[in-house]
Amino acid sequence: MRITLRKIAKAGDSIGLSGSEMDAISRMSGWDEFFAHPKAAEWSYLYAHHGLHARWPEAEPVIAKSPKWAYYYARDVIRGRWTEAEPTIAKEPWWACCYACDVIGGRWPEAEPTIAKDPWYACDYALDVIRGRWPEAEPAIASDAHSACRYASAIGRKRVPFSPVMQIRRRRIGKRAK
Repeated sequence: MRITLRKIAKAGDSIGLSGSEMDAISRMSGWDEFFAHPKAAEWSYLYAHHGLHARWPEAEPVIAKSPKWAYYYARDVIRGRWTEAEPTIAKEPWWACCYACDVIGGRWPEAEPTIAKDPWYACDYALDVIRGRWPEAEPAIASDAHSACRYASAIGRKRVPFSPVMQIRRRRIGKRAK
């Protein structure tokens, strides 16, 4: 199937693009202009996921530059690990935590140093991915009162519950909280 800018613009409503975004795409002169646009990663993910329902190899280098859209592409389109984008995803604690939980389904040692620097996401990672203590991140977690209380409360129990945020996220993507 040959993908054209016109097809993307026409599919705009069904893939979640606004009218101004569809107009912008329809006025573009070619793929270079499309892939250079600041929203190219988002548009490419949306078209691959909602329009093609499959991988779009030509757009992957652009999607892989955005931690957010690379995570969504791995989760929703590839439905598994996307090693080419992992270095980008690992740079952002929130998206790295989501990737570890939703895509990898367990610990992600390469991203742990980044995640461990942010008290909130380190706490989420400990509760939702490790499901127990994470001594390496405890100094960062202790630096934020709310995260420290959530962490201390959870690890004091025999079974660590999913954080409230993770319970909502797991319901949205169709996984049962264990």
